Amino acid sequence: MPQMEASRQYDMVLCGSTGFTGGLTAAYLAGHAPTEMRWALAGRNRSKLDAVAARLAAAAPHAPKPDLVVADAADREAMRQLAESTRVVISTVGPYALHGGPLVAACAAAGTDYCDLTGEPEFVDRVWVDHHAEAERSGARLVHCCGFDSIPHDLGAYFTVQQMPEGVPLTVNGYVKANASFSGGTYHSAVNGFSRARQTLNAAKERRRLEPRASGRQVHAAPPRIRRDERLGGWTVPLPTIDGAIIRRSAAALDRYGPDFTYGHNMVAKHLATVGGIGAGVGTAFALAQLPPARKLLLKMKTPGEGPSEAERERSWFKVVFVGEGGGKRVVTEASGGDPGYGETSKMLAESGLCLAFDELPERAGQLTPATAMGDALLERLQKAGIEFRVREPAA
Repeated sequence: MPQMEASRQYDMVLCGSTGFTGGLTAAYLAGHAPTEMRWALAGRNRSKLDAVAARLAAAAPHAPKPDLVVADAADREAMRQLAESTRVVISTVGPYALHGGPLVAACAAAGTDYCDLTGEPEFVDRVWVDHHAEAERSGARLVHCCGFDSIPHDLGAYFTVQQMPEGVPLTVNGYVKANASFSGGTYHSAVNGFSRARQTLNAAKERRRLEPRASGRQVHAAPPRIRRDERLGGWTVPLPTIDGAIIRRSAAALDRYGPDFTYGHNMVAKHLATVGGIGAGVGTAFALAQLPPARKLLLKMKTPGEGPSEAERERSWFKVVFVGEGGGKRVVTEASGGDPGYGETSKMLAESGLCLAFDELPERAGQLTPATAMGDALLERLQKAGIEFRVREPAA
């Protein structure tokens, strides 16, 4: 047994299990973790932790029983002690820009692997600026975006590149279709993200100034455009989520993406009017979030901890189609699964934590993407867990 495994109390600690997605993640871990796993649930409210533990014991009586750790995400000393007690931390405590800093800082200092499900560009860039170098020194893997943002996209592009010729310029375009609801926690993260546009731009600017570029290789974003695609059954529209940036960072780090890699990230809508409606809604929410009284009203519309019912989640699904071209070849692949926001997100996050804790992984440290940190090992785990990555049209 490696020295860290023997010296630390836990293999894994899950922070935020009393929230909606955190509760689903805890339930997945209880149902799928190795029987010998030493783990704990951490949160600031003991009675809520007790309730989660009772639900887990009833649903999975033979699962390893978690310890309960009372700790506030804002308490830096508590976060230090927590990080030093475990090999891996899973965090569902968002909005991360407001609540995630002390925990990820503690993991970087302690050499503790960390994963979360943030989709907040400000938080990801700020963590790189503040903690990447320290995590490289300590050996910690800091892996963000381990939910629907951005695992199907990052690993889907990674899977697509593996089907394509090596050593040549490659272009991959991803096209997202989904039918799903979102929780109060996700809603609060979005509204807070809209309100922090200046901080987001500043963090991105500072990261660009400090981050070295890939030597001898080029990575680009595809030019944005709106077009009708009959093969995809709708209009394709650039999707300005964090997923494209995560994929491009994977490409910059891994030679397998070729000497010149281009990626475009898009959504697919049946009707152009739908695109306009979504754009108008997001634009209105963005404008209102800049005004404190309006932002307060927006945040009151949904309560953190609330989420779609099990029946609603059962009806939800996602599909991401990737079209790769390079070396005279064209390949079409697909990543797909059930409810993207919660059922599959909790599965992806839990499997990421298990992968960090128990699998043989590349010798890398610092802030990493899912593909660069876990790659083939996580891809295999997710396929076994029912998330499909398949070739629709082989390279030809």
